[in-house]
Amino acid sequence: MCGLALTFVLASASLSHAREGVEVGANSAFSKLVPAGEIEQSAAQQYAQMLAQAQEQRALAGSEHPQVQRLRAIARRIIPYANEWNPRAKDWRWEVNLIGSKQINAFCMPGGKIAFYTGILDTLKLTDDEVAMVMGHEIAHALREHARERMGKTAATGLGANLLSQVLGLGQVGQTVTQYGAQLLSLKFSREDESEADLVGLELAARAGYDPRAGITLWRKMSAANKNAPPQWLSTHPAGDTRIADMEAAMAQVVPLYDKAKKPAKPSQQ
Repeated sequence: MCGLALTFVLASASLSHAREGVEVGANSAFSKLVPAGEIEQSAAQQYAQMLAQAQEQRALAGSEHPQVQRLRAIARRIIPYANEWNPRAKDWRWEVNLIGSKQINAFCMPGGKIAFYTGILDTLKLTDDEVAMVMGHEIAHALREHARERMGKTAATGLGANLLSQVLGLGQVGQTVTQYGAQLLSLKFSREDESEADLVGLELAARAGYDPRAGITLWRKMSAANKNAPPQWLSTHPAGDTRIADMEAAMAQVVPLYDKAKKPAKPSQQ
């Protein structure tokens, strides 16, 4: 009887410590075909080049810009929750910058290199909660290593048995990074990748104290902005009723996290 009681207690303890939040499974095995460090190094180089170009065009917002301070404050709240999703994140040199452009766009490159365009903030009049949804979604792409996965799939498809027979020959994999690294700034992800980023992004933002229900209002704003030509961010992030429905279904997992989270002291200036 004591043994049964102990077993029940241990089982109950295990259940009580079950992970809260969304479940999306492990990162794709294809990501293991390409060295993470090489992709992160390539991303850092491309990010630096992008910032330098923006600086030359007087389009890079300075650290004192209110919107830069706003973005970085939101990032500081979200980033601590990244490590659980990817242990590499604790060593990333995170950066958050704002570029003056009418593009409705934002992204996070491998290694934690985040950029927003003024167009997505100004055109959509994003609240802090909605900014956190965009940022969480983009950070999730980096944490789930979707770019690395895409390159791994390219390597496996292009090199096939030759790649595998040479036990992931690093020379050839490195060539894949070189060939496809230039696409990091404009990489399009699969619907599955987007769904994962939606869910993980909702959780990251909720844990950081931002209302995940803003994900729904964000996508409604994005759909409303899609009257004539799709904004660039929308073209690489397919929307639709199904996507919103999936996010609504996830609220049962993420709203309790938001309810328990420490909230921002006060809203940032819009």
